[in-house]
Amino acid sequence: MDKTSLPPTSNKDRIDLSTRIHQWVLIVLQLIMAVELILVFREGQWINAFLVMAIMAVTLAPAALGRRFRVVIPPEFQLLAVLFVFAALFLGEIQSYYVRIWWWDIALHTSSGLLMGILGFLLVYVLNESARIDMNMRPRFVAFFAFIFAVAVGALWEIFEFSMDQFFGTNMQKPMFDDPSGLTDTMWDMIVNTLGALLICALGWRYMVRRKQSFIEAWINKFIERNPHLFRL
Repeated sequence: MDKTSLPPTSNKDRIDLSTRIHQWVLIVLQLIMAVELILVFREGQWINAFLVMAIMAVTLAPAALGRRFRVVIPPEFQLLAVLFVFAALFLGEIQSYYVRIWWWDIALHTSSGLLMGILGFLLVYVLNESARIDMNMRPRFVAFFAFIFAVAVGALWEIFEFSMDQFFGTNMQKPMFDDPSGLTDTMWDMIVNTLGALLICALGWRYMVRRKQSFIEAWINKFIERNPHLFRL
């Protein structure tokens, strides 16, 4: 058959570079954690074994949830989410990076504000543009919702850390020498999380109002193109 008679390949059939990178990074991280799982099993560290298995499941969650609810999550966001979970839980808790690297906790909580801000922005943007939901929110309210969503998730995480330390004897709050109660660590975590959320929501508001070029614009456009059933298209 002549090649010119073949139908052109659509964009949906072509796996882009970001998708390939996400797939390979996910495979590499799963292999690293699988090796760690074998080691902790051999040493009889059952709590760490449970945590590693939980982390492995969480890193697979974005793709699984996307297929379950028929929503195509941009691979860039999936990649960032997977890397964040790996850095925060596996490297931070299992490999003790929070103790070994002083700025690790600050960097991770700042990143969580960025990620949760993006997630909150996409959630309310979908609701605002969905043909099945009669809503018409102003850009400033969309940005405000995303900001509050990110801050709320950060606060819930701090409650989770406190609960784990109180009931299971963990050290997730990382008490400092000048504050054994862990309050200083908690407050700094919430402050940097809030700053990260504020930054990403300001960029999202700027995109909606001025349509200026930003990385959020590319993610939103890709999300809309791959999920036309959610929007008024």
